[in-house]
Amino acid sequence: MATRKKKEVETEAATEEATPKKAAAKRPAAKKATAKKKSAAKKVAAKAKGKGKAALAEVEVSAEEEEGEEESARRGKGPHYLVVVESPAKAKTIKKYLGSGYTVKASVGHIKDLPKSKIGVDVEHDFQPEYHVIKGKEKVLNELKKVAKNVDRVFLATDPDREGEAIAWHIHEELGHKDAQRVLFNEITKKAIQEAIAQPRQLNQESYDSQQTRRILDRLVGYQISPLLWKKIRRGLSAGRVQSVAVRLICEREESIKAFVPEEYWTLDALLEGPAGPPPFKAKLSKVDGKKVELKDRATTDGLVAELQGADFSVAKVDRKERRRNAPAPFITSKLQQEAANRLSFTAKKTMTLAQKLYEGVPLGEEGQTALITYMRTDSTRLSDDAVKAVREFIGSKYGVESLPPEPVQYKSKKSAQDAHEAIRPVSLEYPPERVRPFFEAMGEEDMFRLYELIWNRFVACQMMPAVYDQTSADITAGRATFRASGSTLKFPGYLAVYGASLTPEEESEKEKAKAAGEEGAEDATGELPVLNDGDKIRLNKLLNEQHFTQPPPRFSEATLVKELEEQGIGRPSTYAAILSTIQDKKYVEKLEGRFRPTDLGQMTNEMLVKHFPKEMDVAFTANLEEKLDQISEGGANWKAVLQDFYGPFKETLEKAEAEMRDVKREEIKTDIACEKCGNVMVIKFGKMGHFLACSNYPECKNTKDFKRDAEGKIVIVEEETTDEKCENCGKPMVIKRGRFGRFLACSGYPECKTSKPISIGVNCPECKQGYLTERRSGRGKIFFGCNRYPDCKFAAWDRPLAETCPSCQSPYLLQKFSKRDGAYVACPNKECDYRREIQQPGELTAPSAA
Repeated sequence: MATRKKKEVETEAATEEATPKKAAAKRPAAKKATAKKKSAAKKVAAKAKGKGKAALAEVEVSAEEEEGEEESARRGKGPHYLVVVESPAKAKTIKKYLGSGYTVKASVGHIKDLPKSKIGVDVEHDFQPEYHVIKGKEKVLNELKKVAKNVDRVFLATDPDREGEAIAWHIHEELGHKDAQRVLFNEITKKAIQEAIAQPRQLNQESYDSQQTRRILDRLVGYQISPLLWKKIRRGLSAGRVQSVAVRLICEREESIKAFVPEEYWTLDALLEGPAGPPPFKAKLSKVDGKKVELKDRATTDGLVAELQGADFSVAKVDRKERRRNAPAPFITSKLQQEAANRLSFTAKKTMTLAQKLYEGVPLGEEGQTALITYMRTDSTRLSDDAVKAVREFIGSKYGVESLPPEPVQYKSKKSAQDAHEAIRPVSLEYPPERVRPFFEAMGEEDMFRLYELIWNRFVACQMMPAVYDQTSADITAGRATFRASGSTLKFPGYLAVYGASLTPEEESEKEKAKAAGEEGAEDATGELPVLNDGDKIRLNKLLNEQHFTQPPPRFSEATLVKELEEQGIGRPSTYAAILSTIQDKKYVEKLEGRFRPTDLGQMTNEMLVKHFPKEMDVAFTANLEEKLDQISEGGANWKAVLQDFYGPFKETLEKAEAEMRDVKREEIKTDIACEKCGNVMVIKFGKMGHFLACSNYPECKNTKDFKRDAEGKIVIVEEETTDEKCENCGKPMVIKRGRFGRFLACSGYPECKTSKPISIGVNCPECKQGYLTERRSGRGKIFFGCNRYPDCKFAAWDRPLAETCPSCQSPYLLQKFSKRDGAYVACPNKECDYRREIQQPGELTAPSAA
């Protein structure tokens, strides 16, 4: 029963007095129910006292009992308990499953931390940390203390990970309650909560030490390298033990792309017909003279084509076999982030935010706040016996016994996995996606529903039979050449009936490795081949030779960067979302077309850090530190010894860097380019937008220029883009300049005239009818489109508006949209209008206007 306030109870009492007959009829039943509840509560309390443990009151909470939990505690009606969780949403969900003797309060995350104003770690005295109550958390802490004074026991139910353990320790220290115990649960269900309360444990010193060590390490690195970057490069920069290594990976990938030299190669396919005639099928050249062939140039390829034109094609060997594709393991944190990026185009941060809400509970109509998934920060693929039993019954009833393996499928977790956790899964099969969808739609949370559906499908799929394909491969000889034709058809869908046929990140990786190794069958094989038998004569329709060039390694996407961090052992999956957000917020990297590339600032910072802190920025060293943190949590290493081993060499490196690091802020590299305004030499400087040319006669001459380097490294000045628009103040031509928020129009008479304004995209503002729309960037660097009269007009759109009237509803503009499934298309912004058209030609997209 949902908690009701005292006023509501009093209102009901007044209503009953106003209707005596109804009240008289209700009172006997109410008294009887209350008496039963009190009797049950006394029995449970007595049982708890006898056992010396907290027992769960198996009663529903009546309105009278919920007039005020604190007031009830002061009256002393039986034993009372305080349960402390991290989030208010979780507190609301958990309260449903506990009796009237329980008060559930939220700490709202950490209540104590190291001070922001200083390093807060005494390195001279065993790295003693200096914790303070976080500013703004005093009210929360005082409320917890107030309730704790009047309860018999405190249950610390913070998240079941090292971070949660640290929060529990700090709450315990501040409350000072003589009987405080830790409870752990991976899902917020009645059964899980009751079992956790019935089996509390003591706080775990090793887990706390591990988390504290991580916090101190991050503080030692961040608070001592960052000031150095402020001094030498630019104010506001930050270095992080893990984030800086992530930036290094992106920078090194960019260097590989720049250094990459494309190599020419050719492919040769044969378009053939079997003995039965059309339709034709394609076969790829695989061998010449029995050896794997590589066609490097046109001459070699044309020679082979000429040789094969008159050759007889025949089937040398046909292989028919059954291929199985096993279901993927249930989600762990990193795999959830990767798959949500690939299938739903979610960022890691968005994925974790939505997953947190699904774990803590969402309102499901009359059922109230209900948790839908298990804890979302986990690296274990383990599933509880109850969950496996339930899903196997579900699969058998919905998809048939043929989709159910004879025995439950078990998956191996990584060696370092915290196997006390479970994989991410739905908490109950009573909430299939189709049942809860209307509630998400009513809340406007369609993306949260999509994530829940992905988790649901992965969980069901992981306990289903493999997909089975009939695969046929035929070797076809022609002279000294051998071609291979492959085809496969789905014979039995198995888990694909639930999870779909697209490859998971793991399968994509295996496929790429197989291709790189030149394994047969690594290429895509889809569709059916005609009936072929050994010795069949084949008719050649056409030889298809095509030129290609090798491609550089791709830039990292969110999914592939998370995968790389995981494989290299850098950080922990629960930190990936924060890492990816931080490196973008600090402008070290930017995301273009869904891929990360380093900014000029990111490359400069990375260069300095790698040069002067080679050990601390080393990928293997960072991964080794993570292993030591795991050892601390398992009781296999002493946290102070780990810090001492790290800090000694780090301090020496820091002192050396302080003396030797380039002072980029004051650095001026002379060039042979003369300033066109005063004739002095131009110098290369580094600023907020990266490197630029500036007059050496600054501040008397403030002339600056953007530049780039050609293939030989020579400086080439990037001339300002001119426009036909005149400055409204001085009449000089307006030019396009680049600033921290993108391109804008500025007067060519700067600095005498400082007139500037945003660039129009050629669409009048549909809201105020006075301004025009411009391309802008949010605080996190995401592009959106808004009115140039902001803040007077607050029109904004994430999709690019087009200066077209909707032919269906006459909306003054349309939107250029893009989806991973459908590609680019144009649609009406009016939700009630269903006008939509595909984009046929690239030129149909409206380009930004300069005026």
